[in-house]
Formats: sequence, structure tokens, C-alpha cells
Amino acid sequence: MLKLSVIILNYNVRFFLEQCILSVQRSLKTIDAEIIVVDNNSSDGSCQMVKELFPEITLLENKVNHGFSKANNQAVKIAKGAYVCILNPDTAVAEDTFIKALNYIKSIDNLGALGIYLMDGKGLFLPESKRNLPTPKASLLKLIGWNTSYYASEIEPLESGQVPVLVGAFMVIKKTVYQEVGGFDEDYFMYGEDIDLSFKLTKAGYRNYYLGTTSILHYKGESTKKDAAYFDRFYGAMFIFYQKHFKSNIGANALVKIGVFLAKRIKRSSRGKEHKRSQNQKTYLFTKDLILTKRLSEKLKTTIQPVTTDVFSDEELTNCCFIFDADEMTYSQIFTIMKRLSGFNNKFRIKPPGCNFILGSDQSDENGAALVF
Repeated sequence: MLKLSVIILNYNVRFFLEQCILSVQRSLKTIDAEIIVVDNNSSDGSCQMVKELFPEITLLENKVNHGFSKANNQAVKIAKGAYVCILNPDTAVAEDTFIKALNYIKSIDNLGALGIYLMDGKGLFLPESKRNLPTPKASLLKLIGWNTSYYASEIEPLESGQVPVLVGAFMVIKKTVYQEVGGFDEDYFMYGEDIDLSFKLTKAGYRNYYLGTTSILHYKGESTKKDAAYFDRFYGAMFIFYQKHFKSNIGANALVKIGVFLAKRIKRSSRGKEHKRSQNQKTYLFTKDLILTKRLSEKLKTTIQPVTTDVFSDEELTNCCFIFDADEMTYSQIFTIMKRLSGFNNKFRIKPPGCNFILGSDQSDENGAALVF
């Protein structure tokens, strides 16, 4: 039996999926593992890309969009690993991600699922990496932007420990345990499945843990745009959750419904009030490849300065665009720099190894972008 099966569910994010697979392959170099890609009827050439570039990968091509739960359950059934990792396609993992995760698991008795530190395309920590059980009140406050108790803030992002709820963008779980609790509940189509699974694991006597010593990049906006449809799906998922796991759900239903209404009103009132984002003053490319520098300069129609990490000691780096060449850098190095330069109105782009495109996302609730050159 293999040690690990990494399951990536894809839907119309062809370029992000390619980077995800490349980063996972780097991270699995010393692990007896497999990668399974499930595609939910994409129309952007994702399946053809996987067949051409990664023929060794198991590809499941669905002819309809089965949603998150059913498609992941479909892949787990054929997984050969003792552990499975549920992974979003709009992610990139560090070279030590799976090694550290599997080593940490050895120290835990009665493990349910394991989650890790997620950061967005701006290099900022995503608090949904570790969450509390979403009470109706907590869900309402989250929807209107007051996340006082929704997230498990008692554990610092760089720490590790037991948490009630993990995010489905990255979850490692023993296959037998996954099957024992019935996997993802297929009554959910999108949103809520990870909360439900986390809760089922704890009800079955298992414990969920968060590991803050390794990171992955989760562009997030590729699958979580905060529009009216998102709020409706969130409400629907929470209603299913309360209906399944709590005896009295009338009050819960009302509270979350109020939250959806208020969130939509807040979203509408904020339209047109966003300030124009300032133009980046300088663009840096972490590479020694002068041909790549020239090609990107021509494509972006701007002057690009090739640099090394020595640039940090030269000047104040704010309001800049940083492009990372993953042919010359590890993802661990890239993530470290992104964290260091986050919060200063900087933008980040990554050229995956061997690829002719760059990827980035400047807001965690907006679609990421791929630029082919």
C-alpha cells in the first residue's frame, strides 16, 4: 500500500491546476505516493493538459459537475494510499509540506484530520485554516464581517494544536477513518462539506489538528468569489449542517438567513466606493534568466529588474510587484518572501517550473489570473 494519495478536484482552473501538480510532485519526491485528479466537466482544456503533461497521473473525467463532496468521495474509493490528502487545485504546496504533515501525524493518537497554514495570493494568513464549530451566532457574524468566534484564534498561526474544524482546501486523513465516517456528505454541493466532515470526525471520537510549521499557497478567489450566489450557497450549507446535527434548527436557520441578507446589503452598499488601487512602482523578477526577463518585460510592457534576495537590504520594498521564477527557487523560499513582504501593498506572481505563464491573485475573494507569455 502507498503511504499517501493526493486528491485534487478541478473545475476550470487549468493553469492553477498545472502549478498545483508541479508543486505536489516536488513535495512527494521522497514519499511513496500517488496523485489523483478528478475533473468536474471542465471546459478549459484541463483534462487535455493533464493527459499531455502528466500521463502518469490518475485522471477521473466526470461528464457533469458532481460538486465537491461526490467527486472527492469518488477519488477516495480508488485511492491506494493509507492516507489521503484532499487538496484544492488553486494551491501550491511547499517542498516539505507532506513530509512535515506525515511526521506530525506520527505524534498524534486518534487523529481525525490534519490541516496546515494557508496563505492567500498576497502572502497573508487565511484564518479559515483553523476554525471553531460554527454556531448560528458565529456564522451570522462571519457573514457580516465580524469574525469574533468563527475562527480558532486561540492557536497562533505558526503554532500547532487541536482544533474543531479544518478547511477542505487541504486535509490529510487516514483512508480507513474517512470511510468509517462516510467521507464528505453528498447532500452538500459546495461549502459546508469540510465543516460537516470535521464535526463527524469529532463525534466519532477522533481529534482534528492544525499544523502551523509548514505552509501552502491558496489563491482562494478562484473558488470563493464573495458574490450574492456565494452568500446563498453559504446559507444553504449552514442550514443543511444545522438540520443534520442539531435538534432545533429554526432559530439557527433564521440567524444565518439574517446574516445572508445583511451581507448582501453590505456588499451592495460597498460597490463603487472602492478606491482605485495605486500602480506598482517597480517590478522585480527573482531569476538569473535574462531571456525570461526580456520576455516578461515585453509582455507586461514595463521595466523588470532581475534580482536575488539581496534586494531586501537595498531599499524599502512597498507598492511593488514581485515575480518568482520557480525554476530557480523552491516554493518554500517563495512563500517565505511573500510572508515577509505581505501587508505593504505588494503584489506577487509565480512562474511555475517549466511553464510559460505567471499566476497571481491580489484579493482573497476575487478570481486569480494567469498571464501566458
